[in-house]
Amino acid sequence: MSVVKWEVDEAVGVIVMDNGENRMNQKYIDGMLKAFDEIEADPEIKAVVITSSDQKNWSQGIDLEWMMGRLAENDMQGIKDFLYGMNALFKRVLLFPAPVIAAINGHAAAGGAILSCACDFRFMRADRGYFFFPEIDINIPFLPGMIAFSKKAFPYYKFEEAMLTGRRFKADELEKYNVIMKACPDRDSVLKEAVAYAKTFNKKRGIFGVTKERMNAAMVAVIDNEDPAYIESGKLTVEG
Repeated sequence: MSVVKWEVDEAVGVIVMDNGENRMNQKYIDGMLKAFDEIEADPEIKAVVITSSDQKNWSQGIDLEWMMGRLAENDMQGIKDFLYGMNALFKRVLLFPAPVIAAINGHAAAGGAILSCACDFRFMRADRGYFFFPEIDINIPFLPGMIAFSKKAFPYYKFEEAMLTGRRFKADELEKYNVIMKACPDRDSVLKEAVAYAKTFNKKRGIFGVTKERMNAAMVAVIDNEDPAYIESGKLTVEG
């Protein structure tokens, strides 16, 4: 069964994460990358929106149960492949030659919050759902690349607060600090607003892609040049 699907709304490709909490495992990564490949193959699509079919969650991040299963089987290569795949998804979003907009219609936690930061723009529902980085409380440090591109979504002092406290933010506060474009009243309105904004774009992919490539070059360089040492070490948590 597919965990990711997508559809077209006029010139907007709407990616729907379709697996409850939308935890990130290898199947999720493969589904997301496939969706981006298929959308890019359609030259009529001018923008992408990422949403969730779940009533409560946008994405809760890495599938820790799946990850623990790999560890129990001593499948370190599977874990490394997943982490490289996760970075491939982040890079795909950072470099995609059209705007990518997160319609955060539920909780965005950990890797889910990080994925939304890779997007160009974010909308979020105000009536329900939190945005937070719990890694400081579960002893799982961000990879350097995650830190590099997540900073583009936040004023630095708020990013520092989010990273070092693990505090949960609601949409109204994120709108105040321009982390999101708009705090929308409810679940239905966040998708409506995000798609409406996506439809305002009619840019040529060539110039859009080159612009994003140059804007995000330093972040991508961190992913490519610094992350592999941490991934290859196999040390995913911090003790003490």
